[in-house]
Amino acid sequence: GFIHCTTPAAVIELLKTGKIDELSLDHDLGEDITIGTGYDVLVWLEEQVINNNFKPPTVITLHTQNLSAKMKMQAAMNSIYDIYFSTYI
Repeated sequence: GFIHCTTPAAVIELLKTGKIDELSLDHDLGEDITIGTGYDVLVWLEEQVINNNFKPPTVITLHTQNLSAKMKMQAAMNSIYDIYFSTYI
C-alpha cells in the first residue's frame, strides 16, 4: 500500500527509513507549496545519493500536471539514478 504525504518533510522522513522501494511523486504535494514541493524531495534525495551513498527507491514515478516542474523533476530523477548506478553499482 501507499502512504499519502502532503509535505516534503513527511516524504523525506519515510525515505530516511530506507524501506521505500517505490515513490510516486507529484510536484504539488499539498495545498501549501510554500512548505516545499516534490522537487524538493528529489533535491534532498540527490544530495543523499551523492554525499551518503544513499540507495534511492527502485521506482520513482512522476505524476504532476505541471509541465515545467515535471521536466525539472525528470532531470533530477535522471541525475539520481545516473549518479547511483555509475558510482555505487
